[in-house]
Amino acid sequence: MSAREKITGVILAGGQGRRMGSVDKGLVELRGRPMAARVIERFGPQVDELIINANQNAERYAAFGYPVFPDDIGGFAGPLAGLHAALARAQHPLVATAPCDSPFLPADLVERLYRGLADAGAELAVARTFDQPHPVFCLCRREVLPHLDEFLAGGGRKIDFWYATLKIVEVRFDDEEAAFRNINTRDELNDAG
Repeated sequence: MSAREKITGVILAGGQGRRMGSVDKGLVELRGRPMAARVIERFGPQVDELIINANQNAERYAAFGYPVFPDDIGGFAGPLAGLHAALARAQHPLVATAPCDSPFLPADLVERLYRGLADAGAELAVARTFDQPHPVFCLCRREVLPHLDEFLAGGGRKIDFWYATLKIVEVRFDDEEAAFRNINTRDELNDAG
């Protein structure tokens, strides 16, 4: 990647994994390795700092060797709560997110999101394949934190509703559609294995 602003990457592992039987999806093994380890392997080299958002099993996530922190908002409030906590802790001006249950994410995810963000002068870049946006694969400016604080304080939880209040750019990944496959159920895990 050419010279660019520094980026903190956050792996979002704060959910309850209800569709997989209420297990911590990031720690579920795919081909003998936890899905979070696979995400770290693909996502980590793309960012300048890596942190993990997890609301349970903090010790197990810490064993991967990166800082782990929970949501600042209680009650498993969703990916926006994880992004909120990451923006508050990030060391760098940009924050990229990837979910713990997407072990095939593109190796050029951050580079392409950054190019889209910079070219558009946007506050947030989000990945899109064909007609499907992938809101948990994003790159945003840390300076949007006060705006997100207000949105969450007002009871907002829907990520796409918050995005609609920002200057965003959608970055096309039609050539890598399969890379955005996430694993939410045991059947999807078996299909991926």
